[in-house]
Amino acid sequence: MSLPAVSVLMPCRDAIDTLDAALASIFGQSLNDFELIAVDDGSTDGSSERLALWASREPRLRLLRIEPRGIIPALNAGLAACRAPVIARMDSDDLAEPARLERQLEMLEARPDLAAVGTLVAGYPPERLAEGFRLYIDWQNRLVEPEAIAREIYIESPLVHSSVAIRREWLERVGGYEEHGWAEDYDLWLRMHLAGARFAKVPEVQLHWRDHPRRLTRTDSRYAVENFLRAKSHYLLRGPLSTRDAVILWGAGQMGRRLAKHLERGGAPLVAFVDIDPRKVGRERRGCPVLPPDLLPDLWRRHNRPVLLACVGSRGARQLIRDQLQAIGLQEGQDWWAAA
Repeated sequence: MSLPAVSVLMPCRDAIDTLDAALASIFGQSLNDFELIAVDDGSTDGSSERLALWASREPRLRLLRIEPRGIIPALNAGLAACRAPVIARMDSDDLAEPARLERQLEMLEARPDLAAVGTLVAGYPPERLAEGFRLYIDWQNRLVEPEAIAREIYIESPLVHSSVAIRREWLERVGGYEEHGWAEDYDLWLRMHLAGARFAKVPEVQLHWRDHPRRLTRTDSRYAVENFLRAKSHYLLRGPLSTRDAVILWGAGQMGRRLAKHLERGGAPLVAFVDIDPRKVGRERRGCPVLPPDLLPDLWRRHNRPVLLACVGSRGARQLIRDQLQAIGLQEGQDWWAAA
């Protein structure tokens, strides 16, 4: 039996209300050469029976039933069953456009340098989207080419997990999904990034990403802000900060202080904060001085391999910081990274 071109990996738990629409969107793809590995993670609402009914009618669907163990064991169980060289993620509450798999496979075949290809996404139902959800979608939809994704990967997860098609060899290279107490998809992108992976997106909306109160990002503590900060700190220390003798944080507000806490616990050589707020300048944060931006060049020259992290999350601040750092000759992705 020949192998399929794509394995669609879809974990599922208690998704009876959205499952039919999600499956119909996959089996309505313009690309026919795929299998769908559905992993029922201990559903109790009839989802398992509905998946079995679909499998009886659709030979491309292979159903795995496991005891309820959570998203990461479900993903790894499904990954072990996937046979194709490309693994496309799908969630049981989202909708794929008909050309999604075809467009992603075309891009992976045309660009062998890419480890994974996402797509632009649209949130739905549009009339009920939370503001934070909309802002996140707008941000990540602006990141299309590898350079933009790599530049902003320490801000937030730059790819929507259920929109991504990944080369199997890359998943095997980094060991699949891992449990660290934070978001499994962001963890995967960061591990792949540090291993040299390049990401891009089909520049079209090919996934409709459902927002609802039961979505894991709203109900599971691994997606809380503090755990995203733990993930950032963990991989910053193993990547951009690993050979530095001084770490400077631009932003002495809440986000900067919280990230600094995790970096300090990991042994980062924190030396200073930079801030424009006169109420903060001249004070200390975590035993380090808070300096105005005009003192940054002198501070920079006093160290052999300094690095700066921009940690101001307010709207528009990142570009203002980028402009100031560029004006003093600091290069993004080499001398500094945005982390908020």
